[in-house]
Amino acid sequence: MNYLWAFVVGGLLCAVGQVLIDYTKLTPARILTAYVVTGVILGAVGLYKPLVEIAGGGATVPLTGFGYLLSEGVKKAVEEKGFIGIFTGGLSAAAGGISAALFFGLLMAIFFKPGNK
Repeated sequence: MNYLWAFVVGGLLCAVGQVLIDYTKLTPARILTAYVVTGVILGAVGLYKPLVEIAGGGATVPLTGFGYLLSEGVKKAVEEKGFIGIFTGGLSAAAGGISAALFFGLLMAIFFKPGNK
């Protein structure tokens, strides 16, 4: 049953993004940014956590999940460190993912020739 919910929720999030690409004049960069900001807002007000509990990876893997991760990191850091946690919490929580993205991006740039076609 968990796989079903992960598929449904993740699929819906991706389908909404595809509809925005196909039927609006929003650029992909703006849609990606909107997804992250939406995840931060829903995580900050406590609405995204129940979705993560139901859908698991279907809610945490899309970009809204990255926003949720940032908001949870900030909440935790503020509880532990106070005001300075606002600035450090999001990066601390997402450090593994950000590091992996940088590393694999570098790896791809080394092995493949980047450039316009």
